[in-house]
Amino acid sequence: MIKLENFSKKYSIKDENFAVTNVSLTANDKCITGILGPNGAGKTTIIKAICSFHYPTSGNVFVTDKDNNKIDCSACQDLSRNQIGYVPEITNLPNSLTVAEYLEQIALNHNILTQKIPELIKKVAKDFSLKEVLQKKIKTLSKGYKQRTSFAGALIYNPQNIILDEPVNGLDPAQIIQFRKLIKDASSKASVLISTHLMQEVEALCDYIYIINNGNIQIEGTKEQIIKKTNCNNIEEAFLKVTGQSDEK
Repeated sequence: MIKLENFSKKYSIKDENFAVTNVSLTANDKCITGILGPNGAGKTTIIKAICSFHYPTSGNVFVTDKDNNKIDCSACQDLSRNQIGYVPEITNLPNSLTVAEYLEQIALNHNILTQKIPELIKKVAKDFSLKEVLQKKIKTLSKGYKQRTSFAGALIYNPQNIILDEPVNGLDPAQIIQFRKLIKDASSKASVLISTHLMQEVEALCDYIYIINNGNIQIEGTKEQIIKKTNCNNIEEAFLKVTGQSDEK
C-alpha cells in the first residue's frame, strides 16, 4: 500500500507557492490507482516523494511491505525504496549493458541471492517478452523494448508497490495493449499507482482515480462515482469539468 497524509511540497523556502498542497491519497494492495491530471498538475511531485527523491515540506508519505509494516519514505529511504518498483516516463537505462546484465545488476542491488538470479531473469524475460534481446546492448533496443526492460527491472525483485509514470507514452497501439496486460497482471500481487494525463489509460486500467489540478485533488472515486458526482456522461467530461477546462460549470 502507498499512502500520503496531508502531503504538501514546495521546492524552496523562498517559494511563495506550493507545488502540491495538502494531498491525501491511498493506493491499496491488489488495486490499480490512477492519478489523472494535466501536465504541471503536481503528479511528478507526488511520485518523487513516494520514491524518496525529495521529501515533504509538511505531511507524511508511507509505503507498506509484504508483512504490512508501515515505512516512512522520508525517515527510511533505503528501506522504502526496496518496497517500490518505479518505471519512469523516460527510461534511464545503462546503454553499455546488455538486458541480462542490467537485470542481474538490479537484482544484486536489491540483495537477491546470486543463485536465484538466473531463474528470476528467465521469468521476467518470459513475462515481458525479452528472451530474444537478453544478450543485446540496451542502446540497440527500440523504445518499446527499453520500456519493457525498465518494467522488468522494476519487478524482478518482486516489490510490494509499483509506480508507473506515463507508462504508455510514446508506445504504438500494439505495445499499449501489451503493457495494459502487464500492468493488470502486476496488480494481482502488488499495489499499482499510475500517473498519467491520458484519460483512455485511466478508463482501461484504473480501479480508483484521483483527479489533480494545480497541486490539489479535485475529486476522487471509482470511474462510476466520479461520473455520478460530476453529473457527466464519461470520465473525460468529468475531468474537463473539475479541472476548469470545460465551458460547463
